[in-house]
Amino acid sequence: MRRLLLFLALLAAVAATILAGCRPAFTPPAGEVEATEFQGQHLTPINNQRNNALNGTQVIDRETYRLVVDGLVDSPQSLSYQDLLNLPALSKLMPLNCVEGWSFTAKWTGPTLKSIIDKAKPKTGVTTVIFHTKDVADGYFSLDYQYIIDKNIIIGMKLNDVTIPTDRGFPFQVVAESKYGYKWSKWIDRIELSSDASFRGYWESYGYNNNADDKGPGFEGFP
Repeated sequence: MRRLLLFLALLAAVAATILAGCRPAFTPPAGEVEATEFQGQHLTPINNQRNNALNGTQVIDRETYRLVVDGLVDSPQSLSYQDLLNLPALSKLMPLNCVEGWSFTAKWTGPTLKSIIDKAKPKTGVTTVIFHTKDVADGYFSLDYQYIIDKNIIIGMKLNDVTIPTDRGFPFQVVAESKYGYKWSKWIDRIELSSDASFRGYWESYGYNNNADDKGPGFEGFP
């Protein structure tokens, strides 16, 4: 049964990739110019970057968007898009490696997840950060809390110096450094701080490796 579920999950991923490849050519917003190099390295143009979407592109309105930060916190937050823009931003040169075998390299810019989480004043005992998305409201994926802190993980509000496109996850995509692409979640509207280290997200429930180290196996229990 587990192998059947894994096969169905892979089939869904392939279908998503095919559909993503049919998207129209990207044009930067007015006044923005896409970067072609960063730190001396060539950047993959957005039009050449492959992209997956579980249930198609989710459209989020900039003016009404709110990012909820709750769970094991003392001060739950509801942050607007402008609130996120107002936070200090970092830029990172980072490859996105998909478990399907493709990859691309881009410049990602945005605030750290720590700066967002700290606003909510995490309680003692937080081990896991669960990301809820517009297309998977009950928790699309999770990251280890200490990993977020140690790696200074950011959210990508800009991709190659332009506002991240809608199909790439606007208002941001999690830049999950050294993790496979299924941890680089999009269309996030809630971040939940939890003590549940056993939580498994959408793909992980089908056998994908919860650690998702992009130098390691993509699947748990399969060679």
